[in-house]
Amino acid sequence: MAEPTVLREGPLTVTDYRCSAGPLTEPFKEWHRGHSISYVRRGSFSYHYRGATHELVAGGLLLGRPGEEYVCTHEHHGCGDECLTFHLRPEVLDSLDVSEPGLRNGIWQTGSAPPLPELVVLGELTQSCANGGCDIALDEVSLHFVARSLELLDDPVQAALWLDAHAHTVVDLAQTSQQAGLSAYHFLRVFTRVLGVTPHQYLVRARLRHAARMLASDAQSITEIAYAVGFADLSNFIRSFHRAVGVSPRIFRRLARAERKIFQERLARGVLD
Repeated sequence: MAEPTVLREGPLTVTDYRCSAGPLTEPFKEWHRGHSISYVRRGSFSYHYRGATHELVAGGLLLGRPGEEYVCTHEHHGCGDECLTFHLRPEVLDSLDVSEPGLRNGIWQTGSAPPLPELVVLGELTQSCANGGCDIALDEVSLHFVARSLELLDDPVQAALWLDAHAHTVVDLAQTSQQAGLSAYHFLRVFTRVLGVTPHQYLVRARLRHAARMLASDAQSITEIAYAVGFADLSNFIRSFHRAVGVSPRIFRRLARAERKIFQERLARGVLD
């Protein structure tokens, strides 16, 4: 369980979270009460959010959005983690031009971000201020950390959302970098640094996510689904899907439909936990 300690309260509230949960701890649903950015300073955990699982490690960021449901687990990790969390009231978001709905609304939908060198340095500086080991005021360094986090995440996140929306079309680096307003070379560096994969790798993963959803629920053939999500070659789709998921599209479809049937039968019997 997380044991929060409020280090500073106000429009930008800083909280020290220390979680003692382990692999045997029963997970439970929680909700974000407002916008927040959590800097993971120790340990690691899985963050289940919007149907996806994010692996948070030291130096990474957890991004919270009001009313969103999430579950944190430690099934593949050691016991416990520590996070320095910044809770942002609307006036802080307004001052940073990131209030909802805003140009950077997509940032809050991503759920997490990998460790970035600049933010790791700022995060450790903020932690030092929280511990009383720095002459900089905690509210000042915290606001700088939040603002810089959003600046670094803005362009790549918007580009990732654009890729998700256009994954079924023919997309290249020039098109995506143009959407972000950056040169292809600079965009490639920034996107890879922030999201941990290249734009092309992200595009392939987006197509595979869409394909998995369609395989589980649509009646279209595997060939039709491959072309519908953006693959130009069926064999490439099958290889990519098997490499990512561990089974072929055909087997995945059978497993997904079998699980859905079991779910429906249990629901009909009223024994769904």
